[in-house]
Amino acid sequence: MAIRLKNFSKSLNKTSFSFLSINPLKCSPSLASHAINSFEIQRSLRPRNRYFHSTHTSNDAAIENEDEAQAILNQERFADEVDVCIVGAGPAGLSAAIRIKQQAAADGKEVRVFVVEKGSEVGSHILSGAVLEPHALNELIPDWKEKGAPLHTEAKHDKMYFLTQNSSFPIPHPPQMNNKGNYIISLNNFVRWLGEQAEELGVEIYPSFAASEVLYREDGSVKGIATNDVGIAKNGKPKANFERGMEIHAKVTLFAEGCHGSLTKKVIKKFDLRKDSQHQTYAIGLKEVWEVPPEKHQPGLVLHTLGWPLDYKTYGGSFLYHFDNNLVSLGLVIALDYENPNLSPYKEFQRYKHHPLIKKHLEGGKVISYGARALNEGGIQSLPKLAFPGGALVGCAAGFMNVPKIKGTHTAMKSGMLAAEAAYQAVIDEFSSVEKAITLDSYETSLKNSWVWKELWAVRNVRPSFHNPLGLYGGVIYSGIDTLLLKGKVPFTFKHAKPDYQSLIPAKDAKPIEYPKPDGKLSFELLESVSRTGTYHEENQPVHLKLQRGPKDQIETNFAVYGGPEQKFCPGLEFFEI
Repeated sequence: MAIRLKNFSKSLNKTSFSFLSINPLKCSPSLASHAINSFEIQRSLRPRNRYFHSTHTSNDAAIENEDEAQAILNQERFADEVDVCIVGAGPAGLSAAIRIKQQAAADGKEVRVFVVEKGSEVGSHILSGAVLEPHALNELIPDWKEKGAPLHTEAKHDKMYFLTQNSSFPIPHPPQMNNKGNYIISLNNFVRWLGEQAEELGVEIYPSFAASEVLYREDGSVKGIATNDVGIAKNGKPKANFERGMEIHAKVTLFAEGCHGSLTKKVIKKFDLRKDSQHQTYAIGLKEVWEVPPEKHQPGLVLHTLGWPLDYKTYGGSFLYHFDNNLVSLGLVIALDYENPNLSPYKEFQRYKHHPLIKKHLEGGKVISYGARALNEGGIQSLPKLAFPGGALVGCAAGFMNVPKIKGTHTAMKSGMLAAEAAYQAVIDEFSSVEKAITLDSYETSLKNSWVWKELWAVRNVRPSFHNPLGLYGGVIYSGIDTLLLKGKVPFTFKHAKPDYQSLIPAKDAKPIEYPKPDGKLSFELLESVSRTGTYHEENQPVHLKLQRGPKDQIETNFAVYGGPEQKFCPGLEFFEI
């Protein structure tokens, strides 16, 4: 039973909270979404007024007495009640928080909005370098320029190429990739700015508090979340700096965890939210930020490529953006339905930088950060049911990425805004309470009537069109016709092929891939790149990846049949507990 507190922020003055500042690169193709851009953290951000520093005792040893350890681990959790709890301080979660407080201020009402964020700072789990379409931002904060939004570099030049190993050929880009009026931004700086706007409106934001458990009412509806316990040793026992997590009870809980979030997966399964949709499909995106010589810097350049280093059976492409302060963001996106278990997304990315078209942008510069994340590519066919008793999914937790645009921030923000409008109307009802389930049916209705749905519907057939005997070539031909001529107005909707994990062929049937040795100038060993992610691990901490079914599948199938592909698709270095 939880100890109830009426105001969490006041309780912080009475309780000593601590946390482990752990931001791991997840070793799974559909979980590789938590790299940190440490350069941006150090470079541009003020301290948050709700930033709790970790506390470390001189004794890092676990409490070994079993009875004492269990008594500590089973302590009662403090609990707090809020109107709306939002899991994740990304573009979708913060847009939702801002919209709720805007509406409350306009109506003169008090609505408590509480945001938990696992990153040590708002924006610290956001990879830098993106092209932002400001549609949703214009609706959310029309005077964003006057408020100092960090949108400094307008996209000026769009270029697209088809690459072979040593050559490049200009090709027309689809209309969805026209970036006129868009901005090349540091996405984590933008998210931090959104956090500042939210706090000014009275949103409570708590970085370093990871939501680790979904709480349910007796009727099965979502009641809120619990934050993780901290100060636990590798053996699962409490250390001297152990602190129990908190319970946050809410009238409405919005899950804005991003792609393939752990709690999102649980509510999708519990409420069978995918029963009327297709499976989600994923990609992994690997990214670096470089500082280049001023004479090579071309602010406003947006460059995309298809083709090499990927073969025609593998869906993917690259991007390279010149934004402010002599910075260049570049990356490679690879769909996770590739066939060859010998393929290493990281090594493909490293050799991509040696292409003549790409290396001329980087030579003489230096890489300053590296990261990776997972991407939803299923589109409208893979959207789950968004609302369920007690909560809703917003942003990449549901999967609103526009694949041809390679953009999802604007659609994520809009989804958060629409969920917020539905949540606000529900929580201000005089009969609402944290003990009663609220289902935001109006959220799904408003989303289907919005420009988000119209935009995703128009491109619904692009991604699945690449599942054809001609692979890349057939997909490009169909997508060109569909986007340039038909505008998506066809009387049919393609289905996705089999789930990503079913696409691998046995290692014995796969072509070996020989990757060049990194030169230490343009390409780097994995360990060196991981050192640029800003991740932090304590020596005595629990293993965060566990094989829930034991090692049998890993040994008898993954390794024996497919050659252990997880050691290749992981964008960092990980250890599994079996």
